[in-house]
Amino acid sequence: MKTYKLIIIGAGPAGISLAAEARMSGLKAEEIVMLDKAEAHSWVIRSLYPDKKMVTANYKGMPAICHGVMCLQDSTKHDTINYLDKAIQKTGVKVNYSEEVQKIESTGTEKEPEFLVTTNKESYKAKIVVIAIGIFGKPNKPDYPLPRKLKDRIHFDITSFRTSNENILVVGGGDSASEFAQFLIEMGNKVTLSYRRKEFVKMNSFNLNSINELVKCDRIKLFLESNIESVEISENEKPLVHFAEEKYGIKEFDRIVYALGGSTPENFLKSTGIDFTGDAPDVKEGGESTIPGLFVGGDLLAGKRGGSISHAFNASRNTMEKICKNYLHCHVSDHFKYEKGVKL
Repeated sequence: MKTYKLIIIGAGPAGISLAAEARMSGLKAEEIVMLDKAEAHSWVIRSLYPDKKMVTANYKGMPAICHGVMCLQDSTKHDTINYLDKAIQKTGVKVNYSEEVQKIESTGTEKEPEFLVTTNKESYKAKIVVIAIGIFGKPNKPDYPLPRKLKDRIHFDITSFRTSNENILVVGGGDSASEFAQFLIEMGNKVTLSYRRKEFVKMNSFNLNSINELVKCDRIKLFLESNIESVEISENEKPLVHFAEEKYGIKEFDRIVYALGGSTPENFLKSTGIDFTGDAPDVKEGGESTIPGLFVGGDLLAGKRGGSISHAFNASRNTMEKICKNYLHCHVSDHFKYEKGVKL
């Protein structure tokens, strides 16, 4: 069984920046490991962001101010992935992909924490564990059943397929729904956007303006105050959507893309013994949970409103300061920065 000083669960911006902070604090690369169930790092950015979408460091009014080792301003998806790639390479920290954590057990004491981490492949021991898996465990799905035979025509992201000249229904009213619709239109598809409310209240101003312009140019159809009762298989083996409202009726589409947000990995966190207040984990300074030595990071610290990449980077700095001070007796350095060229 391999033993580490620090195990990081999740190889997104939060996990990667924590590895960078740990290395700059004096931990050796071989004393750290990152575990991620996806096949590559930064799964959310890779799978949910269209290729042309800008990855914004400033999110929902949170200023993009950097306090830690890593720093990134608004960048393209490609540049963001490259920046995170280089950061992993520079740290030298090993990332075990396609490895899902199934259980975290505390085997130490309050002053000398220790954990047994069991995955679908093997088990590890660690002095400190940080859970940085992001706020979306799984995409939200509609209440009504979806026919299994339509699995290749019903999607929850837009990176799992490439198509043009199709009639596609996008369901949702937030920024992701707007961005999905814009991307699909750019690819030459006809898009209908279905939203249950009479106006969009969750979109940022840029995405809302973009939708309004597409409506003016007659490049998108809006089904506002629309509610889907069921989805069936049409005679053409395509999604046949039954709307509750008579004015929308029954419509056939080539595909449906759902943008309904995601659920937090609450059950996984609770299984570790972390206490909750409502639907949020109880954390102390630096993201430490109610279990000494077990930390949470990234969007899990930002709450329902979500966080930015800059927020994740800064939270990693705070977490590492706490880890060094209380457990590993290391020192968080202020002498180096991962600016856009990634320096170490």
